[in-house]
Amino acid sequence: MKIKTPNAGALTNFEVLDFLKARGASKDSSRVIAPVASSEYKVYDYLVETPASRQTREQIYEFMKKCKTYKLAKAEILNIINIAPRELVEIDPIIEHSEMRLGDQVEELLDLVRNVFPLPPADLTSEAGMDKDGEETGNEEQNEDMNETLDGDQIDGDGK
Repeated sequence: MKIKTPNAGALTNFEVLDFLKARGASKDSSRVIAPVASSEYKVYDYLVETPASRQTREQIYEFMKKCKTYKLAKAEILNIINIAPRELVEIDPIIEHSEMRLGDQVEELLDLVRNVFPLPPADLTSEAGMDKDGEETGNEEQNEDMNETLDGDQIDGDGK
């Protein structure tokens, strides 16, 4: 491989993950055959657990095109792509002075992120309190234990 332009700019997590996959990090389960360093495997293992594993090049281009109206810095756009924030509390540390610069547009930006980078079906059900089989994820046993007093008597729902 020949480097055309060294240090041409920052890469998204998607681009790094795509590069590691191209080198064979995803194919070699024994981690011996592919010419990938152990540190690269660690980076790969981390990135497959991030939003980058669910993104496509088209989604990234679409987001970059649509977010131009918000006049964000390149680093802010890169961080939004890498983190794919879902809530206002997640976007505040990414965009400097977000309330001052964007005002009400912050919610619009979050809607754009949610629309362009949707959650996979498994994550949608977990957000709604359901597991992958469609069952509630509440810890019934733990809740029952919390309702017991020290001597083993049950506490009614109204605290009696």
